Amino acid sequence: MRMMMARVQLRRLRGLAALVGVLLLASAAPAVDAQAGRSELVLLTTTTTQDSGMLTILVDAFEKRGYRVKTIVAGSGDILKQGARGEGDVLLTHSPQAEHAWMQEGNGTSRRLVMYNDFIIVGPPDDPAHVKGVAAAAALQNIAAHQALFISRGDQSGTHARELSLWQRLGLNPKGQPWYRETGQGQALTMDVASHQRAYALTDRGTFLVHAQRLDLVVLVEHDPLLRNIYHVMPVNPQKFPKVNAPAAQAFADFLVSETGQRLIGDVGIAQYGQSLFTPAAHHSEAELVRE
Repeated sequence: MRMMMARVQLRRLRGLAALVGVLLLASAAPAVDAQAGRSELVLLTTTTTQDSGMLTILVDAFEKRGYRVKTIVAGSGDILKQGARGEGDVLLTHSPQAEHAWMQEGNGTSRRLVMYNDFIIVGPPDDPAHVKGVAAAAALQNIAAHQALFISRGDQSGTHARELSLWQRLGLNPKGQPWYRETGQGQALTMDVASHQRAYALTDRGTFLVHAQRLDLVVLVEHDPLLRNIYHVMPVNPQKFPKVNAPAAQAFADFLVSETGQRLIGDVGIAQYGQSLFTPAAHHSEAELVRE
């Protein structure tokens, strides 16, 4: 009898120990995991964040806070359309004019400056259109005058939008011209085409640095204020789209503009390329960075 009671008591003790272990594990887990299904974030972002490698770095760092991030990558135009349908929780884009319109439609709760780099015009080393060192608008004018081959993304991305705005400043519409070709692809593939065809292209500096070694392209036009490339983070409005994960979206936006997030952004690229791929900008205003 005593042996049976001892066994029962032992089983009870083991069960109690197991229960205590479960409770300890639960208390040690990130608070976000306590909300069933609310730790997953759907991030809508652009091909430039992916092609430059910045996306992986930001997502990995944020996931260490207990979240799971699903990324959907496309040109800014497509990303903004998806966000306007409530198909993601938060957007990271670089198309300022389109972003303003998106916010005015009530699609987002806030729009905060995160980082910037710059666009550059790259081309063949022999520079047949003689654009090296001139301003961006003059460079495109020379390309058109020489009918030098220009490769456009043609995908309604932020990069494509900036390129079109530069042509518009000149009163030119190159679409349909034999020297103007559109890939409908992201930045890396568009630069591949430009390299193979000895053509000019507009790209962001970060993506170019990542892929420069395999391209027969050089930087010809840079440091023009018209070429600044600015990124904002915008959580999707849960009042308009009740299914979005608003807490996770806000946490991601807060992370990007925090001291930790900004320091992480500023460090990317220094070890590999001797310069940052992006400049942290949370403490700036858009007016400081944009030249209309």
